[in-house]
Amino acid sequence: MNIQIFGKSKCFDTKKAERYFKERRIKYQLIDINKYGLSKGEYQSVKNAVGGTAALIDEKSKEYESQYIQYLADKNDVEERLLENPGMFKTPIVRNGKKATIGYQPDIWGEWS
Repeated sequence: MNIQIFGKSKCFDTKKAERYFKERRIKYQLIDINKYGLSKGEYQSVKNAVGGTAALIDEKSKEYESQYIQYLADKNDVEERLLENPGMFKTPIVRNGKKATIGYQPDIWGEWS
């Protein structure tokens, strides 16, 4: 398994995801999404795995409100803003190759091994 956890340092679910993989001695790579964001390729892979852009957006985040995403009609504008402002992503985003989850999903992660 090649696990990547994209998360925020103050996100409780990100810490729970880390603990899940640590307890099972599964190697993972933790990436601070606020600092490094997602590349376009990573974004496309995650978007395809979770069912679209809407699933990735945290509508409760400060960045979401400040960017007025809800008023953008063009889907490309929404994706562009999301990549420019990674604080809008729901976390943790856990990737394993082409598979991905959003949030704390231990039932799904257990099926990966």
